Amino acid sequence: MKLILAQGNPETKFNGTRHNVGFFVIDRVSEKYDGTWTEKTKFMASVAEVTIDGEKVLLVKPDTFYNETGQSARKLVDFYSLDPASDVLIIHDELALPIGTVRTRKQGSDAGNNGIKSLNSHIGSDYHRIRIGIANEHRVAGDDMNFVLSKFSKAEQDTLDAELPEINRYIEAFVAGNLEHETITL
Repeated sequence: MKLILAQGNPETKFNGTRHNVGFFVIDRVSEKYDGTWTEKTKFMASVAEVTIDGEKVLLVKPDTFYNETGQSARKLVDFYSLDPASDVLIIHDELALPIGTVRTRKQGSDAGNNGIKSLNSHIGSDYHRIRIGIANEHRVAGDDMNFVLSKFSKAEQDTLDAELPEINRYIEAFVAGNLEHETITL
C-alpha cells in the first residue's frame, strides 16, 4: 500500500489558492483513478482509496490546516504500518520555484515550509515529495502569507493543468517504486 498526501487548507475559501495546489492535484488524481472521497475522522482527513497499476493507494487531504498536516500523516502511517521512506509521497506547493516548474525529491529540510516542518516532526524527513512551483513576478518579498493564499490567474491555472501529465507520471513511478528525482519546467 502507498500513501499520497496533499497539503492544503480544508475550507472552501482556500480553493484555487497557491497553498492548495496539492489539493487541486490530488483531486485530479482521484478523478483519473475513479476515487471517491470519504471523511475519516480517525485520520483527521478525507481519504480516497484507488488502485494504480495493481497497487492499493490512499489519496489523502488532511482536515487539519496546512501547517498541521503531520498530525494526519502520523495517524495514517501508524494505522497502516507504513514506512515513510518507501510508502509516502507528499504533494505540496513550493514558493522557491516559479509556476510551471515541478521538482521531485526525497528527504530534505522544511526550507521554511511550515507544513513540511509539521510532517518532518511527525514522520521524519525521509519521504518522497512532489514540489509544485507557485511563484510569479508579483510575489513581494516578506509578504509570503498573503501571496500563498492568493488565487491563481487563468494563465497560471492553464499552466497547472499542463503539468498534470508529468505529475501523473511521477505518481505512477512512485507507486512502482522507481521515482527518479528531477526538475521539469514547462
